[in-house]
Amino acid sequence: MNVILNAVSFKIAWMSVVIGAANGLPLLGPAVILAAVLLHLSKADDPALELVLIAMAGVIGLAWDSVMVTAGWLTYQNGTFAAGLAPYWILAMWMLFATTLNVSLRGLRDRPLLAALLGAVFGPLSYLAGSAAGVVDIVREDAALPALALGWALLMPGLLVLAGQLDGMRPATVPAEHGRQGPG
Repeated sequence: MNVILNAVSFKIAWMSVVIGAANGLPLLGPAVILAAVLLHLSKADDPALELVLIAMAGVIGLAWDSVMVTAGWLTYQNGTFAAGLAPYWILAMWMLFATTLNVSLRGLRDRPLLAALLGAVFGPLSYLAGSAAGVVDIVREDAALPALALGWALLMPGLLVLAGQLDGMRPATVPAEHGRQGPG
């Protein structure tokens, strides 16, 4: 059930960001994302560990999108808090994406090539969807789309490795004398 809840809350929050940003309400999405992250943390076995993962993924994602902005390949319509940086709602989206790494996307952890392939395909597609919604302009698609594909092909498996190290969704190991053993 957690996988379904995770996927549905991700989709609702993602759509809230896009709808809000497209309609001049860039704070709407981050507010919904905050609720999704809090829900995710309420389901975690180690919320502090999950929160570290969420924060780290947010920083990594903001840095990546900001490189794309600085290169002149992406421009955002609103929510930018400093020149050369991606908007704050992109930071929120990366944090939201991190909530899927140890739940909905857990099965990709041991499949880095598949994760890279999926990242290379679906990463750029999400930017194209954002472009169609009017929240991001993809400048020079001939350069931006291959860069996004390569970036996501590297980021996806890398984030899954990080998620494996910061997995707050699995129960902690309980000593054998308590009658239960944790994951081995």
